Amino acid sequence: MSFHVRLQQKLNEKGLKPADLARAAGVSNVAAGKWFHGESEPKAAKLKLIADYLGVTDDWLLAGRGSSEKLDNNVDLSNKIQIEGRPVPVISWVAAGSFTPIETVLRDAEIDEYLPPIKECGKNGYGLVVVGNSMKPDFKPGDRIYVNPDIQTFDLQTDDLVIIACSGETEATFKKLIIEGGDKYLQPLNPNWPEQIIKLTEDCRLVGKVVGLHRKF
Repeated sequence: MSFHVRLQQKLNEKGLKPADLARAAGVSNVAAGKWFHGESEPKAAKLKLIADYLGVTDDWLLAGRGSSEKLDNNVDLSNKIQIEGRPVPVISWVAAGSFTPIETVLRDAEIDEYLPPIKECGKNGYGLVVVGNSMKPDFKPGDRIYVNPDIQTFDLQTDDLVIIACSGETEATFKKLIIEGGDKYLQPLNPNWPEQIIKLTEDCRLVGKVVGLHRKF
């Protein structure tokens, strides 16, 4: 199968006309007509325009090599994420719920796992392993979340994701924050969770704001 046959085949599959291709490639109908009649082949720059327009690879269109289907290139390899900063320690929910200053917790806690650093965590940031189903579908059991403990209460807004500890509880909890007037509430993201609204009382305190997600596959 020659170039002009492959060209016509793809045009037919997509229900397009030679004039459509000419406009996409920025050439006259006469020039495009020569491609369809096998009288000439486009130069490299025009070939790429045609291949992109038809959703095929340059190599297949010109020489019939490889697959005719072109990947959608949904990852930008030129914009790689730079890993900078300190690894983020993963601590227990009991440690996170402690009323001990976080600097002491991080110094004394037994750390078995670290997450890749993200700047949003701040200098005292840490990770937690999600348990339970109250924050599904956004957060699944086994997910790791990044927590910034240095966020001030007055900087919080409705819909922020927070870690809260309350007096009398042995562990911290992870929920969405709702602020109405002077009152604050917690809400799970799981619409089927039985307790949808939890009012925060004076014996509860902000442990940190959730600023990132790390999921293992």
